Amino acid sequence: MGTFAPEYEPIIEIYAGLREQYNRLSAEYSDGKSYHYATPTADGGAKKSPLSMTIESLRKDILLYSDRLMLNPKARADAGKGKPKKSRLAEALKDGP
Repeated sequence: MGTFAPEYEPIIEIYAGLREQYNRLSAEYSDGKSYHYATPTADGGAKKSPLSMTIESLRKDILLYSDRLMLNPKARADAGKGKPKKSRLAEALKDGP
């Protein structure tokens, strides 16, 4: 992809850690024992389970990091849009007299 630089390693490590946490928690969530989207509250209502909220948070973080690291199609497409075009004058002058 041509986008790697050694100074990106810390952010890559964070991204890899997020993915590992997400995979582990998703497996725990779908194992059948912990598959509870909501938990009852003291007043008789329901709220999202802590595991569900953690998985949702990890999804958002993974998306953010994958955008920054240009690891998804949308981020790559957006990166190509930001390149300024050279003016005709600059093109004409680059070859010299």
